[in-house]
Amino acid sequence: MKTKLVASCFVIGTLLAPVAGFTEDSDMDRSHPKAYVKDSVITTKIKSRLAAENLASAAHIKVDTDNNGVVWLSGTAKTQAEIDQAVSIAGSTDGVKSVKNHTKIKMDN
Repeated sequence: MKTKLVASCFVIGTLLAPVAGFTEDSDMDRSHPKAYVKDSVITTKIKSRLAAENLASAAHIKVDTDNNGVVWLSGTAKTQAEIDQAVSIAGSTDGVKSVKNHTKIKMDN
């Protein structure tokens, strides 16, 4: 019975090893789990506040936070006012040290 359990665990572990390798974060600055959790919390707070403000472009604005509290905004918005509002929201969120804005205005065709 124990042999079957050990063999099953070995097979499952062997099958999951490649998955674990692919999930590694490519951002090497996030070397400590606490830093990653802190980054995720800040990013989530900003995304929630953007959604709460009913910005029409909130779904098209991407938010990422590094372990130093620097927020990176990218993507597109309909107007410069929406971009300014997103930058303001990000900058006033707890834990944010600075905001790097790479959001562009989307031109309608």
